Amino acid sequence: MADYQGYFILFFVWLVSVILVKAILRKTKTTYRLPPSPLALPIIGHLHLLGPIPHQAFHKLSTRYGPLIHLFLGSVPCVVASSPEIAKEFLKTHEFSFLDRPCIAAVDYLTYGSADFSFTPYGPYWKFMKKVCMTELLSGPTLNNFLPVRSEEIKQFLQLMLNKANAREAVDVGRELIGMANHVVSRMTMGQRCSNNEEEADEIRKLVHDVAELTGKFNLQDFIWFCKNLDLQGFGKRLKDVRDKFDNLMERIIKEHEETRKINKKTGRDEAPKDLLDILLDISEDESSEMKLTRENIKSFILVRIFSSYA
Repeated sequence: MADYQGYFILFFVWLVSVILVKAILRKTKTTYRLPPSPLALPIIGHLHLLGPIPHQAFHKLSTRYGPLIHLFLGSVPCVVASSPEIAKEFLKTHEFSFLDRPCIAAVDYLTYGSADFSFTPYGPYWKFMKKVCMTELLSGPTLNNFLPVRSEEIKQFLQLMLNKANAREAVDVGRELIGMANHVVSRMTMGQRCSNNEEEADEIRKLVHDVAELTGKFNLQDFIWFCKNLDLQGFGKRLKDVRDKFDNLMERIIKEHEETRKINKKTGRDEAPKDLLDILLDISEDESSEMKLTRENIKSFILVRIFSSYA
């Protein structure tokens, strides 16, 4: 019954959105020269046309209507470029007009209002963080400083493989390789592993799985304008639970770093190499910095790095 209710809600919202969009289009005559539109109704009512692989469906539409198509994803206008020449116009010639990523409700909430460099709109903060990434966070010298970390994790992985082979035990090599990559990213980012035991690792993998599921699901808030502030699909509570768990983890790690930094300043001990969190804290504490990094900026940056490593 719950499944039928979900389909009924989706159908009802689609029907209302179609009526509203058609009414608006009748009253409003745009002066823009838009590309051909293959669908008279918003494409949310024709999801079957997309099939399991949307980009192939868009390609089929382009063979009929041309390399530049205008359509609606629900109530969101969308332009599809399907040739190298047209793509160049978007990605190079008019790059600055199309740099921003679409605002996805789940991603925006999890990243503290798109406070991360990857999702923030193009502007002073984006340019500042790009410069910081290139000169400090991901520069050649910084990555070279983490060579011992990468070497140690690779040795531990090889030792694990050797122990399993000597014991004639089965091992999921893919899972262990992903775990090694996660440990490298975690230690480079925060100076410690996120998963020191299998139970903790499973918990983090569960959280990341939930994030991937919530950010990958179709959300009415993203495509139907009058649903923007309505949580019809019940994502809100799950998103809050996931972000709260990660927020507690990040707060603990940041506070540990701050305490260690205070001790090092008092004792005059030089800690090297600094992890990425230390570099971000340095920038946030620098009064002469071009921009002031907030705690949300730092947590969001670290969270996205963790998501990326586990994805």
